[in-house]
Amino acid sequence: MAKFALSNNKVIAGVCGGVADFLNMDAKIVRIVWVIAVLFAGVGVLAYLLLWIIGLMQK
Repeated sequence: MAKFALSNNKVIAGVCGGVADFLNMDAKIVRIVWVIAVLFAGVGVLAYLLLWIIGLMQK
């Protein structure tokens, strides 16, 4: 099973790049989806922070 980890392909903390690597997707697509989630659902910020913490613990 693959583990989530922060990526060197980062703009802020590498979370979107890490998710993109984990899902084998382009990081730009993940970033766009994340911005939409933040603007419309509001859960994107909380999810980003949780994944950032998880990514830091994986190192």
